[in-house]
Amino acid sequence: MSNYSSRLSAAIAYIPVIGWLYVFLAQRDNPLAVFHLRQSIGLFVFLIAVLLFWVIVAYALAWIPLMGAVSVALFTIVIVAYVYGALALVMGLLNALGNRSAPLPVFGYWASRLPIG
Repeated sequence: MSNYSSRLSAAIAYIPVIGWLYVFLAQRDNPLAVFHLRQSIGLFVFLIAVLLFWVIVAYALAWIPLMGAVSVALFTIVIVAYVYGALALVMGLLNALGNRSAPLPVFGYWASRLPIG
């Protein structure tokens, strides 16, 4: 496999579901693509977990009088996490296209251990 196609497959891994399936089914023997597949899934799980955490906390706070505004203010955490997610996505794509296997900050080391491939 050429270096260019290996890097391109690693970048495709950052496309949710379609890219994941492509790498998992067709590029399983490409260690760079599998590494970035793990990073991509880790990023997706991180962003979903932040949103679900906020939903649970906001729901619990909604039952307390005058705390609805606090739950809305806590939504800034979700916004910050999604801005970070956009930056992490760009970092991951640059790493993939640069032929580097560097874990993304915050969740990358955890994502590197996902049992995929």
